[in-house]
Amino acid sequence: MHTITRAAAAILTSMVVAGCTVGPNYQRPPAGAPDAFRGQTGDQASAAPASSLGDERWWQVFQDEALQGLIRAALDNNYSVRMAAARILEAQAQLGITRADQFPAVSAGVDVLGERPSVALGYPAENIGALEVQASVAWQLDFWGQFRRATEAARAQLVASEWGRRAVVTTLIGEVASAYFGLRALDLELEISRRTLASRQESLQLTQVREQGGATSLLDVRQAEQLVYGATAEIVTLEREIEQQENFISVLLGSNPAAVVRGRALTEQPHPPDVPAGLPSMLLERRPDIQQAELQLVAANAQIGVARSAYFPQIALTGSGGFESTALTALFTGPSAIWTVALGATQPIFTAGRLKSNVNLARAQTEHAVVQYQKTIQTAFTEVSDALIAHQRVRESREKQEALVSVLQDRLRLAYVRYRGGVDTQLDALDADRDLFQAQLDLAQIRLQELLSVVQLYKALGGGWQ
Repeated sequence: MHTITRAAAAILTSMVVAGCTVGPNYQRPPAGAPDAFRGQTGDQASAAPASSLGDERWWQVFQDEALQGLIRAALDNNYSVRMAAARILEAQAQLGITRADQFPAVSAGVDVLGERPSVALGYPAENIGALEVQASVAWQLDFWGQFRRATEAARAQLVASEWGRRAVVTTLIGEVASAYFGLRALDLELEISRRTLASRQESLQLTQVREQGGATSLLDVRQAEQLVYGATAEIVTLEREIEQQENFISVLLGSNPAAVVRGRALTEQPHPPDVPAGLPSMLLERRPDIQQAELQLVAANAQIGVARSAYFPQIALTGSGGFESTALTALFTGPSAIWTVALGATQPIFTAGRLKSNVNLARAQTEHAVVQYQKTIQTAFTEVSDALIAHQRVRESREKQEALVSVLQDRLRLAYVRYRGGVDTQLDALDADRDLFQAQLDLAQIRLQELLSVVQLYKALGGGWQ
């Protein structure tokens, strides 16, 4: 008997060692990365092409200390980040559950038996007791690699969830920075509106004095009052938008609505004139969403092997052993020993196409993951190109708008000089005032768009999670 047992064990060991893993091994599909990003200038493409804004740490890109504090608070308390961390814990637990299928399951138990037979049936009137101690082992051999492929898929999902968390972090940093710059733009517009209101109130007083002296008409007074009331209404609107923007930032920080600490003014925010994008091929390794999509493809590819393994026999080894005796003193003696060993194999014969459909399903899901992976890459290249173009064009627009504001300021000065000297009517001065006010507000928005283009480019290049 012992010889047979040793032979069976040797056969099983050789089967496990020689076991194969069915299903295709993963191969990365072609990505089709371009040689350079569209929107990259010649100087950017030729000078230090390996360097990229995406390699910088977020506190090096966003140097406003108040903004840095907001980002740190968001990373600690934002609900999306906390949910992403919980998904990682779920994937870790799932990996542990799946990996456990590769190993034997061992259990032990103790049974205390008592019985008193019926005297009416002719049995002696005595109590019968027995004590049994046993252990059992059940092991489904992973001869075809079913459990190894399932573990491969679970491990890929775990790493994908980690990259998913990094993608959430990158998005959150971009959202906080964009919201903060938006808030500082509203602050600048409010400052411009208050300064304009003060200037228009002075002009109104001048017009009222001239009207009282008969130098102008009541119509000029009403026109000056119209500008004052317009600036007042703009201030009220901006104050409302500022408070709502602060509430939005509070939500990103995972806190209740509250005031937001300010740092540098919008015009004092540093933004590099030339932003390196780096090599397009490096984007595949840096973008968290691309890494996550590829790992989900790895998991889907492994599931093909799991589905295909169902075609083959499922081999299981079970055994149990222990001691059984009616007397505790004789429980662990040789004659009390009991054991059983069993080797079984189950081969599916007719499943009405279920196995084939499962394989086809796994292949279709893998093909879907391939397309999703390639689409994610294409989207990434497009986002980088859009951000590069926006950064260049908005900077040019800001320079031209600054020149326009300078011209309108001089026009307004000359218009009021002519009006006070009685050479021209007040209408030209009022038109110049309105044009300057709108141009200053437009300049504030262009400055905001320039900063947002840096944020957009940093996010598109996969920066922020490091």
